[in-house]
Amino acid sequence: MNEFYLIAIVAMIFVVIFQIAKASEYVSVLKGEEKSRKQNNKINAFLMIAFLIVGLYGAWYCNELYYGKTLFPQGSASVEGEKIDLMLYITIGVTGTVFIITQVLLFWFAFKYQERDGNKAFYFPHNNKLELLWTTVPAIFLTILVVFGLKFWFKVTGDAPKDSVVVEITGHQFAWDMRYPGKDGKLGKKNYKLYNQPSGNTLAVDFEDPESHDDLHTTEMHLPVGKPIKLVINAMDVIHDVGLSHFRMKMDAVPGIPTTLWFTPKYTTEEMKKRTGNPNFVYEISCDQMCGKGHFSMRGVIVVESEEDYNKWLASQKPEYFTLYPDKDPTATKNTENTADSTANKSVAAVMPKP
Repeated sequence: MNEFYLIAIVAMIFVVIFQIAKASEYVSVLKGEEKSRKQNNKINAFLMIAFLIVGLYGAWYCNELYYGKTLFPQGSASVEGEKIDLMLYITIGVTGTVFIITQVLLFWFAFKYQERDGNKAFYFPHNNKLELLWTTVPAIFLTILVVFGLKFWFKVTGDAPKDSVVVEITGHQFAWDMRYPGKDGKLGKKNYKLYNQPSGNTLAVDFEDPESHDDLHTTEMHLPVGKPIKLVINAMDVIHDVGLSHFRMKMDAVPGIPTTLWFTPKYTTEEMKKRTGNPNFVYEISCDQMCGKGHFSMRGVIVVESEEDYNKWLASQKPEYFTLYPDKDPTATKNTENTADSTANKSVAAVMPKP
């Protein structure tokens, strides 16, 4: 309802301005062109100040209205993301200060130096000091911001800590698939020519590589809290983008060119439910690159949990190799042997004479 009234007020202001402009045209006919022009200049000068006040108030009001709906109040959910927030706050602070100063001067000058009798405009075509000032000062500030940004970028895309948990994430139209290394801590090789060979091998894993035999294939990402996470990012069809807004991270997923990114989760999913006051909170993986008509539905889920719960979850997962080749599963073979032995024992007991 408040938004409706605000729109109505803005519309009324434009109507009033329009009516004033029309009235000024009629006045110019009655009073003469020059006198009318001076009067219009005064009105326009006043409107400049009014527009400045309304505009600055509108910017402040929008911030008050929508800031609480952004991810900033929650804080970064990763240690590295704190630096991203800091850089963004610094950038907003610098550019916001420049914006306010320049806009105030722009509209104030339009009011202060309006046309008046006896005033003569000062005109100069060139000023070396002024041009040097407005070129070098912004260049210095922007260079500092870029250097800090590049330094942090090289950090999170560089070598991850040695104790990092490695997770491979692959994007395809329109979902995400995860692969975890098994007990050997190494991911098996992949070969795009092996897609769906055997049937169900949707990540094109090369099962001729022994290191792939204990790899886990999941559609939900589980991460331990407080440990560095290294993401190995792939795409199967078109360019996607792994967007981790709660962790303040994102990275392109490019077909044929694996990319990497690492970060350290700070809060479990349960802790974030309390921080946000949302019992249904989940960490999400979004696709931040337009990738087709189903782009809007390309959503993944991340569960951040304690290391103990994470290890339990890992232990409950079955390697994809044994899912695709059940006859190779030693557990299934053992169960079959136990079943056969049990059946044989029952058969012997049935034919044995009772004492």
